[in-house]
Amino acid sequence: MGEHLNPEFLKVNPAGKVPALRDGDFLLAKSCKYQTEAHRYPPELQAHTRVDECLAWQHTATQQPATNIHLCECLLPHFSQQPMDATQVEQLLGKLTPALGHLDRELLAARPFLASGQVSLEDLMAFMELMQPSPVGCNLFRDWPQLAAWWARVEAALGPELVQKAHRHVLQSQDPQEAQWDPQMAQKLAQLVKEQLR
Repeated sequence: MGEHLNPEFLKVNPAGKVPALRDGDFLLAKSCKYQTEAHRYPPELQAHTRVDECLAWQHTATQQPATNIHLCECLLPHFSQQPMDATQVEQLLGKLTPALGHLDRELLAARPFLASGQVSLEDLMAFMELMQPSPVGCNLFRDWPQLAAWWARVEAALGPELVQKAHRHVLQSQDPQEAQWDPQMAQKLAQLVKEQLR
């Protein structure tokens, strides 16, 4: 945990944010568009542009609320040594609910995956973002059956082992034993998280 704040990662993205990419000497702070046509982009023009449309919408509709839920539920309690604020978590879930409804009723009503008939980059990004609230048992899908079925399809397509390996830091982030924090670093990180949640 906190690998995005180490000096090596800050060379890739000075803001300390993900996704980021290093490919040899090439550094890209926002990596989800790098060589996307070769990786999980449908070849058909309309499906391809549907992925772009979904990614643009998702950037504001799901990424920020899901990240903030994760920060409030998992990281802030570790760094501040204070219990999570259940009221704040509920408010953050309220901000994510319209996006979950859109995914369930609009995008997944007509197709098995978010942008096409197969797993695309959009599914991978949404899967990663919606996984963030899950470590502490937040069931985002209880009211959204299409979304729950989509989650199962994406996990099956990727394979449970790959999902666990790729997301182990998120899935283990509720366990304070996973990382030992220097008290000054923990205090600094707690302040950064609080600022993000404002």
